[in-house]
Amino acid sequence: MKSIYSLTQEDLKDWMIAQGEKNYRADQIWQWLYRQHVGSFEEMTNIPKKILQPLSENFVFSPLKTEIVQRAQDKTTKFLFELHDHAMIETVLMYHHYGVSVCVTTQIGCNIGCKFCASGLIPKVRDLETGEIVAQIMFIQRYLDQHEPGTKVSHIVVMGIGEPFDNYENVMNFLRIVNSDKGLAIGARHITVSTSGLAPKIRQFAREGIQVNLAVSLHAPNNETRSSIMKINREYPIEELFAAIYEYIEITNRRVTFEYIMIDGVNDTPQHAKELVALLKPMLKLSYVNLIPYNPVLENSFERSSAENIAKFFDILMKNKVNCVVRKEHGTDIEAACGQLRSQYERKKREKGRPRTKEEIRQASNLRRQRKQVQQS
Repeated sequence: MKSIYSLTQEDLKDWMIAQGEKNYRADQIWQWLYRQHVGSFEEMTNIPKKILQPLSENFVFSPLKTEIVQRAQDKTTKFLFELHDHAMIETVLMYHHYGVSVCVTTQIGCNIGCKFCASGLIPKVRDLETGEIVAQIMFIQRYLDQHEPGTKVSHIVVMGIGEPFDNYENVMNFLRIVNSDKGLAIGARHITVSTSGLAPKIRQFAREGIQVNLAVSLHAPNNETRSSIMKINREYPIEELFAAIYEYIEITNRRVTFEYIMIDGVNDTPQHAKELVALLKPMLKLSYVNLIPYNPVLENSFERSSAENIAKFFDILMKNKVNCVVRKEHGTDIEAACGQLRSQYERKKREKGRPRTKEEIRQASNLRRQRKQVQQS
């Protein structure tokens, strides 16, 4: 059955009318869901049983079952959820000086296939339904209600497992639900959607008339480097991607954030930095670069750029008036990078009882060393 969280407010009103009920009942139920954060239909005390019964017969409440919860020293908390079909997804709760944010997953697996990313280790199985995405936010909000009363989810980043624009309709419905001023009322400017570069969807997103922030996972300033680590660039090379970004900026007049993971020896040289400056020069006032220290993944050989190389890269951007920041890390002492917790869980299931190879031991040792360095820095 579909989750109740899959319905927009208008969908819920239409359903009520189809049941022969007044549409104000939809407003009441909406309040219970998104203002009172109830965890079951039975908690909706002012809704008659004649309405609650068909609701429970047609909709499930939450499609998520908690499998693993990891909490880091900085309070970053990662959840591994099981869905009705036994698929696993991740959601991350993060604490910032400006509020509490949640990073949500939009697909089971990912077909974008970025070589450095743990999310792409398992090919896409299916898209998440709207309700499965909304349920991640509501689970975290009820978790906060229980453990930190009065704390609200204030920001959302759609940057978890999967490519959001490859699940466009469900993601857009999710955005409308969490942004609804009669529900969670999370401001559009407090929500960011990240794409690996699906140019046609960027153009479509520009015409949605919402003020949700757009982030683009760039990770390289030229086609040769980007295509070597992101196969999406072969379909939508940088020229086509930036044509779509320029169109987005022209229509919305909104700033675009560029995510740039710093990978040792791949995309972190001064020459790469200069190429990035040239690429962004026409949009300096409406662009922002997030330099992200790479979080190593056991299944590949990529390593994090040195602190020295990251600093040099940052200095070149700043001296050329590119707005940028080296992103603060969250949850370094747990599997907090996108897809890591799920891939670790699946790997343990597959390899239970099999001794690790020398290469796996080496990679695990490197990862522990890098985490220790980060914690000491």
